[in-house]
Amino acid sequence: MERTLIKDLQEKFGKRVLVKGSVNVRRDQGKMVFFDFRDLSGSVQGVVLPSETDAMMIAKETRPEAVVELEAIVNERPAKNVNKKVQNGDIELDIKAMHILASPRELPFGLDADVNLDTYLDYLPYTLRSEKSRAIFKVQAEIAKAYRAHLNSENFTEFQAPKLIGDDAEGSGEVFEVDYLYGKKAHLATSPQLYKQIMVGVFERVFAIGNVFRAEKHATSRHLNEYTSIDAEMGFIEDHTTVMAVENRLLRAIAEHLKKTCADEFALLGANVPDVPESIPFMKLREAQELIFRETGKDKRTEPDLEPEDERWLCEWSKKNKDSDFMFVTHYPVSKRPFYTMEDENDPGYTKSFDLLFRGIEITTGGQRRHNYENLIEGAKMKGLNPENFSYYLQAFKYSIPPHGGWGMGLERLTARFLNLPNVKEATLFPRDINRIDVLLSTDKPKEK
Repeated sequence: MERTLIKDLQEKFGKRVLVKGSVNVRRDQGKMVFFDFRDLSGSVQGVVLPSETDAMMIAKETRPEAVVELEAIVNERPAKNVNKKVQNGDIELDIKAMHILASPRELPFGLDADVNLDTYLDYLPYTLRSEKSRAIFKVQAEIAKAYRAHLNSENFTEFQAPKLIGDDAEGSGEVFEVDYLYGKKAHLATSPQLYKQIMVGVFERVFAIGNVFRAEKHATSRHLNEYTSIDAEMGFIEDHTTVMAVENRLLRAIAEHLKKTCADEFALLGANVPDVPESIPFMKLREAQELIFRETGKDKRTEPDLEPEDERWLCEWSKKNKDSDFMFVTHYPVSKRPFYTMEDENDPGYTKSFDLLFRGIEITTGGQRRHNYENLIEGAKMKGLNPENFSYYLQAFKYSIPPHGGWGMGLERLTARFLNLPNVKEATLFPRDINRIDVLLSTDKPKEK
């Protein structure tokens, strides 16, 4: 008999089907045994009646998380037991035969147990099976799918950037060093940035989705040492506002896709998909700092960047005054941006760059890049970098490249913001941070901020 997926059971009323999946829940009620089963397509309730002697013998041995296959008749549920709020809430499986394909050892706790984050992460191969976790990562998968689909629709080409690089050309310093061949040292890439720019000279519009690595010793709810960077770069732009407009359209497309594909997941997690405005509000950093000073009395006007509390306040202001969960902040000082960032000729000392804030946190950094060869070398020297350390990258500019710009964004942080999760590690399949690489690195852990 051919397997029937749980999502297709509605089409099989009165028929005998073969179902394969895992046991979510087992409930003994009198002489009957009830189960909730799940497979890749959803969940369904099944029951073993006392008259099914052979199936009952197996049912009594079957525990939650057992992997099973079963033959059953698809029946309507009794009217009093119909639950229209859940998938297949109007049917149940009358189980005729049951076979255990894999039986679990003793479980540490129930999947619906309320455990702290460290316990959740310690048992991640198990806890990822919970309904909540599956909902989070279904949403994350759909974000990545929508990201690809929309950029493809705008004539971007996806490419794969290397994760092993030579010298740390961006000069960030916070990199993981790796022993390489012939006694050389390599580094794990902190960004696909330089390769994106090279590829603008090839395809004009490109994007990359892949892991990047930061060796910063953060212990916060918003930082990771490895995350999935979703980047884009495009040529023939007017300035940074061209990039902002493309990202604005992208976020609208992602939000609309999530409304269509993940309504159940958002409802389960108690979150809502935001309405992305046609034009996300924006202001310069200095204007944002002046606004904070005027409204709160806190003087941040000499700071080169926003602090987390500033990002939270600005998002609250944007929601209240502009009806937008999103806000662009532009024109960060030259001193705070990488050497390749374009300085605004009409606003010396400040860059044609931006951060995108979303529900209290910066989720994107982007802007226009320097595309003139001599100007780029000048920018590197200004930052104290030796241009010879990245002569390979500079070839793209030596042989000319169009005016261009782009952004970098963290998939995990974006997911966390869409779902209002308090800690980015909840939106990370296998978090790597200062405290763990699967298992805890130390029991003497810094406190999260």
